[in-house]
Amino acid sequence: MYVIKNIAVIGGGAAGFFAAISVKTHHPLSNVTLFEKSSKVLSKVKISGGGRCNVTNANNDIETLCSAYPRGGKELKNIFYRFGPKDTRKWFEDRGVALKSEPDGRVFPISNNSQSIIDCLIEECKKKNISIKYNKTVKSLIKTGSQWVVNFNDNFVSNRFDSVVVASGGSPKLKGFDWLKNIGHSIIEPIPSLFTFNMPNESIIGLTGLAVKNIKVKILDTKIETNGPVLITHWGMSGPAILKASSIGARDLFERDYSFRIEINWLNESNTELIFKILEGFSLSFSNKLVLNQNPFPLPNRLWQFLVQKLGVLTGKRWGELGKKKMRHLVELFTKDTYSVSGKTTFKEEFVTCGGIALSNINIKTMESKVQSGLYFAGEVLDIDAITGGYNFQAAWSTGFIAGKLE
Repeated sequence: MYVIKNIAVIGGGAAGFFAAISVKTHHPLSNVTLFEKSSKVLSKVKISGGGRCNVTNANNDIETLCSAYPRGGKELKNIFYRFGPKDTRKWFEDRGVALKSEPDGRVFPISNNSQSIIDCLIEECKKKNISIKYNKTVKSLIKTGSQWVVNFNDNFVSNRFDSVVVASGGSPKLKGFDWLKNIGHSIIEPIPSLFTFNMPNESIIGLTGLAVKNIKVKILDTKIETNGPVLITHWGMSGPAILKASSIGARDLFERDYSFRIEINWLNESNTELIFKILEGFSLSFSNKLVLNQNPFPLPNRLWQFLVQKLGVLTGKRWGELGKKKMRHLVELFTKDTYSVSGKTTFKEEFVTCGGIALSNINIKTMESKVQSGLYFAGEVLDIDAITGGYNFQAAWSTGFIAGKLE
């Protein structure tokens, strides 16, 4: 005889919705209630990808996929084999949400509107009779026998639940995890993960809006090196290469109080002799042309002029007058250009943290707590985070799906 179970899901974000839907898929007779602390659900889905929602990444190679997670990649490997990017795409497309892959691997709805994803998830909850309760901030979880009681800040006390899935998201403060710490879980201090670099004292911010397609960024005095596009902003630098560096170096940069130096290879080319030969050949072919106006590399002209002037090349200098010594200095500048970073800025409105529930507390095959039976975890509440590109949402879908099995 099947016993009808009551299941609580805490958190109305991507992981919470997917976990609730997974519970009803695998346990169709269960009663599922989703509790959201605010008056809106799926807020991060709404703003992600500039309002388009970067659903996942087109990368289907599990080993490469896991490398996108500075924290949690090793643990996610088993989960991705059971529910990975292919499964995510099929899930949404089976429910009428057409998706597309962009050249950099990011996957978006063809509508270019995150509302397509939100509507799909809410509609699925309606079909499965999942109850959603708003403005319910959890104060404590109490185990009574084999069941759970959830206490909320508005003094509302829940009915008893047979199992609870926690998908409450990341918190910028350690205190936000107190209710989970109080029932025995270890918490890794939460700190920002995806952020842009502030450079208030660097003149390059005068090139605001300029994008460079493929450069190499190195954080000095660390082993962190990334490649990819960079965007110059009015406060410093952003773009995939910067965001990836911020994710990989989240804890290191936090300990430095976000004060450090970066080295940029604007040409993403390590063969300095090759660069010198290009310059040398250019000086012969265009000896009467002004250095400032004649750019030999696939760099934006504004950046070329900025770098040349940074080196002290005079406005009226011609290529034939440059000389080998100055060309060597140019090579050095193109490949080892340094800037001071003094602070960070949140990437758009997408606040991502590293830290949360220690993965050593979790049975990663089931997402159940090793500390408390009948308690499962999914999404950013865990010490799992990734570089930008749809990977954080993929972790949410995957862990939510597995947690919802209640195995």
